[in-house]
Amino acid sequence: MALDPSEFPVQVAPFEQPLTNFASRVKDGQARVVAIGSSTTAGEGGIAPYPQRLLAALRIKFPNVAIEVINRGVGGEDAPLELKRFDHDVFDLKPDLVIWQVGTNSVWQADGPSFAATTKAIREGVDRLLGAERIDVTLMDLQYVPAVLTPAKRKKADAMVAAISQIAHKKRVNVFRRFSLMKGWNEVAKISFDRLVDPGDDTRLHASDWTTDKMTWQLADAIAAATSKAPHGTSSMIRKSAKRVSGKIARQQQPKAR
Repeated sequence: MALDPSEFPVQVAPFEQPLTNFASRVKDGQARVVAIGSSTTAGEGGIAPYPQRLLAALRIKFPNVAIEVINRGVGGEDAPLELKRFDHDVFDLKPDLVIWQVGTNSVWQADGPSFAATTKAIREGVDRLLGAERIDVTLMDLQYVPAVLTPAKRKKADAMVAAISQIAHKKRVNVFRRFSLMKGWNEVAKISFDRLVDPGDDTRLHASDWTTDKMTWQLADAIAAATSKAPHGTSSMIRKSAKRVSGKIARQQQPKAR
């Protein structure tokens, strides 16, 4: 059973934007999430990927809602190639929330897309998603792992994390700040890379089962909190439900007329 993320001294930064579209669909009783990205999304090394875990976590958060999480990850890709798949792998699925995990392969791959090409594709992709006017957007930045922290890659990694944050701020979409979260786990909580990284991955790039599990629960918490902040979010639904329950109890406690 997954541990409560509140047991950890380092928590992910909350989303800045409410998930208005997703909240509206949750209120209607059904919601669809599409996760697009590379190997973090697709899965690697026999470790269950985060979209599969997110589905279970969101069904716990929203027990009366028919939640779908559709995995459209392809290992080795980054934003330029992922953007080319948007029509078939995103828009055709009519999602209410898109989580776009992006940026890692541009930094890590020697022959990967350039920084300029990657950030241009991210901006274009976010614009297309927002243009649909019915999709909430969350970007997921890089993993904090040895493969992107070498002297040759660390500056590139920091620049990509900053660029993703800047794009999200300008476009008013959310970022799941995975890089900062894992950095905090490593530097503040003193969780070693031996635990954070998949022990079977010689490249030291992919997250462990432990990391994937804890990251997913924090992502689910962030989604639930941003959903509750929306005008039609779950907080108002919970309050109304509580009022109905309390009213019913009060009526039951009233003495019956003889």
